[in-house]
Amino acid sequence: MFISDLLTPERIALDVKARSKKRVLEMAASRLSSETDAIEQRVVYSGLCGRERIGSTALGRGVALPHCRLPDLDEPSGSLLRLHDSVDFDSPDAQPVDLVFALMLPDSLQDQNLNLLAALAEIFHDPQRRTMLRATPSPEALIELLKSWELG
Repeated sequence: MFISDLLTPERIALDVKARSKKRVLEMAASRLSSETDAIEQRVVYSGLCGRERIGSTALGRGVALPHCRLPDLDEPSGSLLRLHDSVDFDSPDAQPVDLVFALMLPDSLQDQNLNLLAALAEIFHDPQRRTMLRATPSPEALIELLKSWELG
């Protein structure tokens, strides 16, 4: 599965105004649950918060990968939020976060889940790719950008 397959334009939000980690997680949960009747927003939010209590999902360099595993989910799904102003996410480098890729993952697909997280970490580790993600003008263009990296 490709990273671009996890997204739809409706699950991408640019120039998001959020003042706290909690609000970012609420917005991510809303987007993740928006296209499915099977999973309620409060369940996704609770899962994301539960994972954050274990330890911050911030990678450093302004990036966070909040995620949760859900038993009633068949397919992974993602949401990309680009924040207008960075927020504290308890990052290991103490830098605030402005790029958030949130995931809800099926509890039954452990290996696939780890592969997706590793692929995202690789994308966000590259400074040029982070710069491009921060500059891309639309959700559709972000999906196309991800597809170009997957194919090339």
